[in-house]
Amino acid sequence: MTDHFKIVIPARYDSSRFPGKPLADIHGKTMIQRVYESAVESGASEVVIATDSSLIAMAAEEFGATVCMTLAEHASGTDRLCEVVDTFEWADDTVVVNLQGDEPLMPPAIVKQVAVNLIKNDTAGCATLYTGLSHEDAGNPNIVKVVTDEKDFAMYFSRSVIPYIRDSEDAAVAELVYKRHIGIYAYKVDMLKAFRTMPPCELEQIEKLEQLRLMWHGIKIHVAQASSIPGHGVDTPEDLERVRAATAPDF
Repeated sequence: MTDHFKIVIPARYDSSRFPGKPLADIHGKTMIQRVYESAVESGASEVVIATDSSLIAMAAEEFGATVCMTLAEHASGTDRLCEVVDTFEWADDTVVVNLQGDEPLMPPAIVKQVAVNLIKNDTAGCATLYTGLSHEDAGNPNIVKVVTDEKDFAMYFSRSVIPYIRDSEDAAVAELVYKRHIGIYAYKVDMLKAFRTMPPCELEQIEKLEQLRLMWHGIKIHVAQASSIPGHGVDTPEDLERVRAATAPDF
């Protein structure tokens, strides 16, 4: 069994909360370069930065990255991923990891883990990861929760508290069952092609969680505990300062 996989890093310039964030400096390198270097360390056979911005493209080419210019009007990073798959004509059985361009502290081991998990699970069309979650954080709607079955396939993702512990408020019990979803995915190319034909479902639109579209249409999502804890992602300028503070100047 081969562990070959590819990585696509979607990177938009026009973020509503933080315009230009892929080019933000983190100790002398842009954030997109930090993400790219982490992707390369994962052992992927190919890493592509997908962007609709000429500024990001030029910066990426300067540090030697392969760039795919994509349309500006994609609704999601997954749609941008589909365009890359078409452009490069990757085979249907290729495993592709979608690594967001605002995750400079995503450990390379996690990136490889999610790809290998999908490779090893023939019945899954997608794979993702989770970490533990405290009782205090479980009620935060900005933190996505997941519940899984005995074979490590997702049963549901939600912004609400799932599962609901009816008879106990014991924090120790809660931390055994709560799973915090990490937003990194591995897909098979044939599943990505099918994704484009799937209309959004009501659950996806209500929760604002794209992965629910896959489950609605019967796609199995493999979910495993991450082998290490990822660092903070960057959604806002304040997040960027946290990342800078958490990393050494020679990072």
